[in-house]
Amino acid sequence: MKSFLIISFFLVSFNIMSQENGNDSIPYATIPEVPENYTAGSVVSRMIDGLGFRYHWATKGLTEADLNYSPGNDGRTIRQTLDHIFALSATILSSAKKEARDFAVKLPELSFAEKRKATLKNFKTASELFLKSEALTEHRIIFKRQKKTSEFPFWNQINGPIEDAVWHAGQIVVLRRSAGNPINPKVNVFLGKLND
Repeated sequence: MKSFLIISFFLVSFNIMSQENGNDSIPYATIPEVPENYTAGSVVSRMIDGLGFRYHWATKGLTEADLNYSPGNDGRTIRQTLDHIFALSATILSSAKKEARDFAVKLPELSFAEKRKATLKNFKTASELFLKSEALTEHRIIFKRQKKTSEFPFWNQINGPIEDAVWHAGQIVVLRRSAGNPINPKVNVFLGKLND
């Protein structure tokens, strides 16, 4: 029994250390290697990678108290901001897949950890699809609602969901600092990795 407890403690400690060092299996602990060529698709892919890296570290280590933190001026809580970014990631992914974002299909109810992982995987999949894209004009944003379908050119993807998600990832950084739990000070968004 004693050896079992020691091994269990070691495994838990190793898992915590791995996660703190950014070695968990969730995407964007570091930014991926740069694409070989500059294309419209590779630039968009890299924009999403930058977003994924920022989101990864903005949300890593959030506590339940952090999730419920609000600036106190009727602004969103961190949890509500995460919900919004999750919805934006679904819109980005739908465009990457050349599919409509159907609002009749509700996003799943997920725990914080599940939502964080799903959001990052949406960003990762979208990045990979855009990297292979030969024509961004094919990646329109299509909103399908009960009685109406709206279509927008890809330009709206850039100034809409992608930049909006970057904006809100920055809000999480500010809010969690105000809540007393700032992000890891080793995060280097310029290099896309943790400083040594």
